[in-house]
Amino acid sequence: MNQQPIPVFYACDDRFAKYTVVSLFSVLQNAAKDRNYRVHILYSELSDEMKAAFLALANDRTEICFENVSQFLDTISGGLPVRHYYTKTTYYRLFIAEQFPQYEKALYLDSDTIVQGDIARLYDTDVSGVLLAACHEQVMEQMEIYGTYCEEVVGVSRHQFFNAGVMLLNCAGFRQRKVFEKFVRSLGTYNFVVTQDEDYLNLICKDHVRFLDQRWNTEVCEGLTYPYDEREGYILHYVMANKPWHFQKAKYANVFWSYSDRTPVAAAMRAELEAYTDEAREKDLACGASLAEMAKTEIEREDNYQKMLDKTVRAADRVAVVKRIAEFERDGKFDIDVEDDPPSRQLQPDEIDYLRRSPLAKLKTKIAYFRANRFLKYIKKHHYMIIREIRGIENLQNLQSGAVITCNHFNAFDSFAMHEVFVASGQKKKSMFRVIREGNYTSFPGFYGYLMRHFYTLPLSSNTKTMQKFIKATDQLLQEGNFVLFYPEQSMWWNYRKPKPLKPGAYRFAVKNKVPVVPCFITMRDSDYSGPDGYPVQEYTITVGKPIYPKDSLSYKDNIQRLMDENAAAWKSVYETTYDMPLEYSTQK
Repeated sequence: MNQQPIPVFYACDDRFAKYTVVSLFSVLQNAAKDRNYRVHILYSELSDEMKAAFLALANDRTEICFENVSQFLDTISGGLPVRHYYTKTTYYRLFIAEQFPQYEKALYLDSDTIVQGDIARLYDTDVSGVLLAACHEQVMEQMEIYGTYCEEVVGVSRHQFFNAGVMLLNCAGFRQRKVFEKFVRSLGTYNFVVTQDEDYLNLICKDHVRFLDQRWNTEVCEGLTYPYDEREGYILHYVMANKPWHFQKAKYANVFWSYSDRTPVAAAMRAELEAYTDEAREKDLACGASLAEMAKTEIEREDNYQKMLDKTVRAADRVAVVKRIAEFERDGKFDIDVEDDPPSRQLQPDEIDYLRRSPLAKLKTKIAYFRANRFLKYIKKHHYMIIREIRGIENLQNLQSGAVITCNHFNAFDSFAMHEVFVASGQKKKSMFRVIREGNYTSFPGFYGYLMRHFYTLPLSSNTKTMQKFIKATDQLLQEGNFVLFYPEQSMWWNYRKPKPLKPGAYRFAVKNKVPVVPCFITMRDSDYSGPDGYPVQEYTITVGKPIYPKDSLSYKDNIQRLMDENAAAWKSVYETTYDMPLEYSTQK
């Protein structure tokens, strides 16, 4: 038997304590019998009568503790926005990691939940490397006004916004990343008024969330649908104006009452339902419309949170780039750069030795390699580029032939990230060359221009004879067993996370030279470091996919299409798995 108690937290006051008792009763009815539980009730005002109702649920496996957080709350109380359904108790979940340093992780549950699953299974979820585990917020995903709100005001995708009513907290991570301190600072910057503490949590924990099976937080509300029978949810969460203790015909009210009627507060819960007036119900229903109007107002505000950041923190040129990316995606202009290329001139055939076989070319390449590695160490040390993880490196380590390497293109530093991948592969008898634009070779200024000309680059050209040299050299490099890195999207969109449609050039080389395509895709998440542009520096996870080989049984054209399709599918899979969201575009056809 595992003797370490599972810490479970609720936050309530006398107004909500009855509902908490019912929820806790459902937890204990379905919890694993070979585990121990320590339930913490966070409160500022709680009567002896309600404490007695909680204590009546205790058993030899369950300890119930009452934690008065009034003093802690007083330190920030003045800045907490509240309204109607919400009181200051909703913020108590933010205190857990700080107030209970003995816990590495802990469960938090809202009071308006019925737990039908084994809470120990939820607690055993791995939260290493993230701040918490939670479910997608279905109101944000399924209701357009709220989805727009979380993206345009909070700055979190509607598909990555979590519901904070059921959370497995990585308390150690919260303390390490100073989540509570960030929350207090955020209060002084902006008051989120739609989902309040949930907005703050999503903002602070963005990209550091492990999304759970939605059954662990099935939000029960008219208008929400699921790909499973909602009644099978491990946790039913009665959100918005769907409280069974207020509405006779609340959705799945029978499930709620099947637990409530067996608790010490059964009579009080039934009495509340009987006493609740039609006027109060109308007020609750109107609250939903009011909340939607509030979200709309926040979206339209010229000083909402995201617009405020654009005006006061973020570099104007980066803000303009982000807006241009959104416009290009809507227009389907995926193969056009959103930033201006340096002025270009035509690269002439006698200007370049693609294979760099002369002694002077070899020396220049060797020096460029040394300087590039020194620069790479510098940008990693100062957190201008952060590589969190390289996955699937064995897919390069095991290659005996040359290969076309493909990668998404979103930052000037992503080629350095791919250089790290090549070094990690240990392929010391090979070199990795990267295909670049003509203007980057002929006209890019400064240190980057130096690297463009000397650091294993294969520039394209608008000159026919130069392109013939490019094609011949690329074929030779692949046949000699080297790697050639292509960016088949044909454009760079700054920090754009989605894969873009692919162009066929890279795949023609793979088919012609009978070498595999190795699809690499870089995913990102916000780090704790801010760049000089006011945006968070991104942490990269690089996924190296399995090699995709041309098939002798297919025609040249069909082989190219197959390689493109399988490359696109591999990228799509990494995107959807990593971000736990569907690959969708705003393109208006």
